[in-house]
Amino acid sequence: MSKLVVEVHDASDLMPKDGQGSASPYVEVYLDEQKQRTQTKQKDLNPNWNEKLVFNVNDQRELFHKTVDVVVYNDRKGGGHHKNFLGRVRISGNSVPLSESQATIQRYPLDKRGLFSHIKGDIALRIYFINVDPSSASAAAAAFTPPPQASGVEEILDNTPLQEINANNLQEQMEEISRVEEKNSKKKKKEKDQVRTFHSVGTAPPRPPPPQASMPSGFGFEKEKPAMETRTDFARAQAGPAASVMKMQAFPTRQNPEYELVETSPPLAARQRYRGLGNYKTSSTYDLVEQMHFLYVNVVRARDLPVMDVTGSLDPFVEVKLGNYKGITKHLEKNQHPEWKQVFAFSRERIQSNLLEVTVMDKDTFTKDDFVGRVFFDLTEVPVRVPPDSPLAPQWYKLVDKKGDKTHGEVMLAVWMGTQADESFPEAWHSDAHNVSHANLSNTRSQVYFSPRLYYLRVGVIEAQDLLPSDKGRAAETFVKVQLLRQLKFTKTSRMRVNPVWEEELMFVASEPFEDLVIVTVEDRIAPGKEENLGVVYIPLREIPQRLQESTKPPDARWYNLHKASVGAVEEKEKNREKFTSKIHLRLCVEGGYHVLDESTHFSSDLQPSGKHLRRPKIGILELGILSAQNLRPMKEKDGRTGTDAYCVAKYGSKWIRTRTLLSTLAPRWNEQYTWDVYDPCTVITVGVFDNHHVNGKDDNAKDQRIGKVRIRLSTLETEKVYTHYYPLLVLTSSGLKKHGELHLALRFSCTAWINMVVQYGNPLLPKMHYVHPIPVMHMDRLRNMAIQIVGERLGRAEPPLRREAVEYMLDVDYHMWSLRKSKANFLRIMTLLSGFSTVCKWLNDICYWRNPITTCLVHVLFLILVCYPELILPTIFLYLFVIGVWNYRFRPRKPPHMDARISQAEFANPDELDEEFDTFPSSKPPELVRMRYDRLRSVAGKVQTVIGDLATHGERAQALLNWRDPRATAIIIIFSLIWAMFIYITPFQVIAVLVGLFLLRHPRFRSRTPSAPVNFFKRLPSKSDMLL
Repeated sequence: MSKLVVEVHDASDLMPKDGQGSASPYVEVYLDEQKQRTQTKQKDLNPNWNEKLVFNVNDQRELFHKTVDVVVYNDRKGGGHHKNFLGRVRISGNSVPLSESQATIQRYPLDKRGLFSHIKGDIALRIYFINVDPSSASAAAAAFTPPPQASGVEEILDNTPLQEINANNLQEQMEEISRVEEKNSKKKKKEKDQVRTFHSVGTAPPRPPPPQASMPSGFGFEKEKPAMETRTDFARAQAGPAASVMKMQAFPTRQNPEYELVETSPPLAARQRYRGLGNYKTSSTYDLVEQMHFLYVNVVRARDLPVMDVTGSLDPFVEVKLGNYKGITKHLEKNQHPEWKQVFAFSRERIQSNLLEVTVMDKDTFTKDDFVGRVFFDLTEVPVRVPPDSPLAPQWYKLVDKKGDKTHGEVMLAVWMGTQADESFPEAWHSDAHNVSHANLSNTRSQVYFSPRLYYLRVGVIEAQDLLPSDKGRAAETFVKVQLLRQLKFTKTSRMRVNPVWEEELMFVASEPFEDLVIVTVEDRIAPGKEENLGVVYIPLREIPQRLQESTKPPDARWYNLHKASVGAVEEKEKNREKFTSKIHLRLCVEGGYHVLDESTHFSSDLQPSGKHLRRPKIGILELGILSAQNLRPMKEKDGRTGTDAYCVAKYGSKWIRTRTLLSTLAPRWNEQYTWDVYDPCTVITVGVFDNHHVNGKDDNAKDQRIGKVRIRLSTLETEKVYTHYYPLLVLTSSGLKKHGELHLALRFSCTAWINMVVQYGNPLLPKMHYVHPIPVMHMDRLRNMAIQIVGERLGRAEPPLRREAVEYMLDVDYHMWSLRKSKANFLRIMTLLSGFSTVCKWLNDICYWRNPITTCLVHVLFLILVCYPELILPTIFLYLFVIGVWNYRFRPRKPPHMDARISQAEFANPDELDEEFDTFPSSKPPELVRMRYDRLRSVAGKVQTVIGDLATHGERAQALLNWRDPRATAIIIIFSLIWAMFIYITPFQVIAVLVGLFLLRHPRFRSRTPSAPVNFFKRLPSKSDMLL
């Protein structure tokens, strides 16, 4: 007797069926009259069963003509039908390996039950035969000893079989068993009732990386496909005809759960009516973060301070001390009436004392600082303030000496309890930054930045006149060089000596305010690397006219006088004295109708034109609460201890925000909220986390290290809904994908103009100028890099500066660079799209070959109805789309999208591919390695070249139908076309449609295995492939 073993490992990306975005799947396997099932995995769209189902097979030869049906169901508790269909797989018996050693784990895509089924995902199975000797089966079962188990796993004693009890749906299981027994009772030979058993298998060794998605042959991606490995020491089936179930090793192939989104429920005021200190309400504009309470001390000024030095001077400063935390103001030299205006903030969670001490000291260079006087505050008497209350007015307090007696001098202070919504919060000195100097304190503060408004500058170089080269007998090679800041462009070379003509347009990026100069230089190339300056003109950017509307003509061209390079610095009146100068004809225009792209259009946060008069009104408000982060990795070592000084940067539109830096913590809590106006829902907000390397100001060349970033598309968010999730912070490095922690965000998109938002979906993505006067694609990457440089330089001059490395990381400056990993990811995206089309083709093929006779008959009826009533075709199509959309509403995404490591092909990327991706440009690798990568690229490009050639061949064959390249084929086509034209003219269209449809849907017995005559005819048509060298 033989047995068929079906190992059910796991499934991934199943369709939600419980109406809550999840499912409780289990698997049923059918073979003849035998049926077995796995356990139910509650609320899991990526379940791991790892169970072995064993079936009796009397004769292997009979199984070769049968199929093994594997069906996945959703277990519905209390439902009408008790289960929902999640997909099925049919495996032919002749494809089952004859031994366990030949079997491998394979992933099967789940098939639909019908056209209207909504199925997705796949299942991992391993199927094989085992031969069992009936005489020794019981001995083999008795001799089986389970492998050693890891700690925490329940041990099974004496190899006693455990009866399977499905606690999820016991009644349904009993009904299924009774139905099976009723069927078996009709057989001549009844099988004895047996009990299915479990056996526990020990913990498996570390699993290998799951296999990457398979790539079709011919594209060069078939290299190094890791195969999924499996253990071969499973316990053998127990003797007897009964089926058995065994637990096995796990083989997860879905994305690492650590890289997935985690939904949270923090106590936010947006979800709770009231929250705060005491009994007051929180501010409605600060309801997406948890309230953090601070003790604020505003040190304003002092007066009438006594003289402490023998020189009759006083260098006062103030110490604010609370427990072990102490804040110090700047010292002011020789000033008895100092003014500091500095705010200190002490977190209430770190308050270690009920007494606040404010001490005025005298700064001494060589001796100990002198005590001037102090003031004490009891924290139980400190007032509470929350915006929009007015700021607390500072008051004068008399200084007392160390004995408590009043002394000379007063200090003006304001002390209150508040939250992070206080106006003083961004500029305050925080207690967690007690070891940061005053010079570097600004590098830790939160700040809001705005990108400069960018414009495109179009410079049309037409011609020049009356040029005066030094060597008139030499052949001319004249060209024009145009420079704006660091942007430098050249025209082509003209061979005309005196009056050269170029007729070229050059594009630059300019920014407001227009304070720069456009430098146009005409040069003559004398020798390689040596040029002669024939003249230069300096044009102020503010004098160049603007064009805002796409219908407006560009400004007229102007003639500009060319001067020698030394003349460019003289005054205008000296230039006017020259009697003769060379001239250049230029057309300059500042384009205000374009949107200057500093981000990729795929995830841009701003699509508005540069001209502010062309901007549309806002449609909503985006609110972002940056709550906290957790499990951050230590990014640097200080004083023998590792830590991270983390801060966040968020960018949407032209507004950038930077949170304060929290020092030496791996679980920072920012709880800062920011707001943006939204003009287009199809935009993306980017949030990045960085490690601050400028806290101590030791190295100005140090770069802030990236921890990770998150991108969220607004159009995927429901309006007025608060999203709170932990987002994984993933960074791809040359050594692989690394997770640096999780970022906790709260997000809400509120719509203020529904009609404008709906209309926005029908408007062009970019301003009209991009479509009426498009910019050549070859210039877009260069202009985008120039825009990023301008934004980085402008934000780097702010205080505190938003550094270039942070700006470039947020704007994805290297997005256009070549990467084999990205190429694989994009190819898989295309194949995923084509899989839907292939599913439809497969369904049509099943209809044509009568795989499901009932479905085929229904399609015949529907086809005849649509042919007889053609006016129902379009309504039927749109009604079908409506029904599908309404049906899919139940399975809509409940979480905002995030960066997917599996789609990005980043989790198991090849190290050599990553090393190539992070290589500099031009490459800095050894020549042998560059040669190897070049050969690999040639191999991949050769496969792509072959596919493109095949597509061109098919297109040329279609053209050859009527171009008489093959006279006989063209003659056949035109005669056939004439006959069909006469036949169609005589015969009603409905009759022709019925005949053609019935011919395509004919029964398989009327079909031939060879290709049809039209296909053969098309493949015989000539193409131009034989004309290639």
